[in-house]
Amino acid sequence: MTEPTTDDRLPALVWVVAAAFVVIELAFSAGYGFQQDELYFVQAGRHLAFGYVDQPPIAPLLTRLATLVGGTNPTAVRTLPALEGGAIIVLAARQAVIFGAGRTGRVLAALCLAGAPVLLGATHIGNTTPPTLLAWTLVVLYVSTAIARDRPRWWLGAGLTAGLGLQTNNLVTLLLLALAIGLLVTRRFDILSTRWPWLGAAVAAIIWTPNVAWQATHGWPQFAMAASLHRENTSLDAYLSGLPAQIVYGGLFTAPVLIAGIVELWRQPRTRYLAVAVILIAGYVLTWVPGKPYYTSGLLPAVLAAGSVATERWFARGRRPLLRRTLVVVAILVATAVELPAVLPVWPVRVLHAQTTSADLADTVGWPELARLVATENTTLTISGTPPTSIFTGNYAEAAALDVLGPLDLPPVLSGHNAYGMWGPGSASDARVLAVDAANHLRPYFAQCRTLGTFVTPYRVDNDFNHLDLSLCTGPTTDWARLWPDLTHDD
Repeated sequence: MTEPTTDDRLPALVWVVAAAFVVIELAFSAGYGFQQDELYFVQAGRHLAFGYVDQPPIAPLLTRLATLVGGTNPTAVRTLPALEGGAIIVLAARQAVIFGAGRTGRVLAALCLAGAPVLLGATHIGNTTPPTLLAWTLVVLYVSTAIARDRPRWWLGAGLTAGLGLQTNNLVTLLLLALAIGLLVTRRFDILSTRWPWLGAAVAAIIWTPNVAWQATHGWPQFAMAASLHRENTSLDAYLSGLPAQIVYGGLFTAPVLIAGIVELWRQPRTRYLAVAVILIAGYVLTWVPGKPYYTSGLLPAVLAAGSVATERWFARGRRPLLRRTLVVVAILVATAVELPAVLPVWPVRVLHAQTTSADLADTVGWPELARLVATENTTLTISGTPPTSIFTGNYAEAAALDVLGPLDLPPVLSGHNAYGMWGPGSASDARVLAVDAANHLRPYFAQCRTLGTFVTPYRVDNDFNHLDLSLCTGPTTDWARLWPDLTHDD
């Protein structure tokens, strides 16, 4: 890694790359429809709190603000994530500056990140991932700047960002712990013996306090959620695909830059603490939640920035540096073009079933149709003289889809899943329950659950919410209040 240059300005091409990324994200923001987490956060935003069973409060708050400004539509919810993606690209170039990159390295860092499938896909969806990626990127940038440039007050910026990140996703604790261990392992006691890292930690703790207090007063549900995530993401397939997925998520043709970045961080004594943090976080994800390979993506900007420094040196060593640069740039652009339809709604929805796409993308299809089917069943039952007194779903996604996209005259929508379980049944009646993907949950507590039909995702798209049963359950053995503890679940 070269010494920091005296010119910290970012080339205009960095801003062009970031702007192009944002334009592409916004151009496809209305494609297909809402993803289930977006619907869930719209509804959670209507129940603002200092915490939820499955996440801290900032993501639902941001979704609430987005819908107030732009309306309840996918583009409104996805505009901020697109801008966050553009900001992450610029920050990756800024990180390359801190690592000593020249003009080419700075542009390369931005280009590599802009073409990373994980960033393209993550910032298409308005959930906790985009602000979490931004928080990780900023924390690493602030910490590395404080150390490399001897600017200790930047630790306060790291603390502020970490605190806001913790109010977005508790996974930020993993980053902070890994950075601390990295500094200890590499014996950077000269840093840890000053007051600034501890002041930064204090700032983060103060900002995080409201959510910690909420967790404490609600029985620490986040621990149960973490255990549930571990159970759901530790299959044999998850272990086998964990490492390859991490490389693919970063971009197959940028894998050499990614690997070079890890080597570069380790080779330089002043950045070795970051290499240790990268190894620790990757090891944690691969062993504890291999089914969530994108959990390491917050470190991608720093690793690609370091790899861009090494790649820039490789360009300079060759007899034909222009040819090398051209080949690398073309490879990244071609790979991005090939990968784009897998993470963004490029294909017409009618042919999506025949294409290879991400699970998140497939899950954006079918929610309005489900809401219409449930509304039709509700109307049919009402006309027949047996109007449902409530609707109960097996998953938060189905409940949120009905709450957000369903007609206003639907009966109360309930679910025992995640935050819906916390919100409870209220005053809803359980005399006649229209069950959506929930007959198996309710059958032990009702005299009869009669199947009414099955929801099939339109356009033959196969996603996680296909072939959902619709049933009418009657004859409750007791009321919702007594049943509720047995119906709440987090998986």
